[in-house]
Amino acid sequence: MSEAPLCAAPDREPRAPSFAVPPLACDCHLHVFGPAERYPYQPTRGYTPPDSPPAEMRKLHAALGITRAVLVQASVHGTDNRAILDAVATDPARLRAVASVTEEVMDAELERLHAGGVRGFRVNLVDKGGMPFRSLASLEAVAARVRPLGWHAELLVHVHESPDFPAIARRLPVPVCVGHIGYTPAAVALEHPGYREFLALLRDGVCWAKLTGPNRLSSAHRAPYADVAPLARAAVEAAPGRIVWGTDWPHVMLKGVMPNDGALLDLLAEWVPDEALRHRILVENPAALYGFDA
Repeated sequence: MSEAPLCAAPDREPRAPSFAVPPLACDCHLHVFGPAERYPYQPTRGYTPPDSPPAEMRKLHAALGITRAVLVQASVHGTDNRAILDAVATDPARLRAVASVTEEVMDAELERLHAGGVRGFRVNLVDKGGMPFRSLASLEAVAARVRPLGWHAELLVHVHESPDFPAIARRLPVPVCVGHIGYTPAAVALEHPGYREFLALLRDGVCWAKLTGPNRLSSAHRAPYADVAPLARAAVEAAPGRIVWGTDWPHVMLKGVMPNDGALLDLLAEWVPDEALRHRILVENPAALYGFDA
């Protein structure tokens, strides 16, 4: 019996957002889980997720007015990408994926993943089981191999605790997308040299950022997570053409109150009051990064 803690289920009643969500809006960060008998979890995982199948994802997006989505490989699945690939196959025009691969991955497998809707590879330096390479140096070799496919590298990293990250990001031959706006506590982010360097990477066109997980960064336990607003606005100001948004559903390994995904989407309107810029973040930027039709 695994001792990995069981995560709470997400709020199954997302409320409608308070602003008009544009057609073709994209949720660029969520996961699907279950059933475990079909998509087993790593025995060395750091948590056990709640069942969150594609059908529940579709209900979520119907409530939010979201058209497109990007399924991100979770650490509990290791490099077994079947759950996200099977989900994408149910609606390949509307869905994309970010997979996890090892440094020994064969070119034929990369081509198969690409045909299945994968547009990036993920390295999770935070959660147990999320690092598929022997070292960060291996990132460069894999990035060079996926560059012809038009992929990017997605990193989940605490940028304030990773002094090697800026140099690695600048060396990679593909775009680098960073989750949770750099995954730095809001209380220290804007004054921290590592976070300021992350903002410089955004300004220089090296990195993209996901406006995700404000509940993971805030000292507050409930929305609106006011202390995260300056981080979000700083990222958008640094690189308005390289910012995407996501729910982070089903909010695994969450400390504190489970957020309502409608409330999380409403935060985007607070952070980005300009409608044209929100359209860019929800529609145009995801289309560019993940290869959706315009």
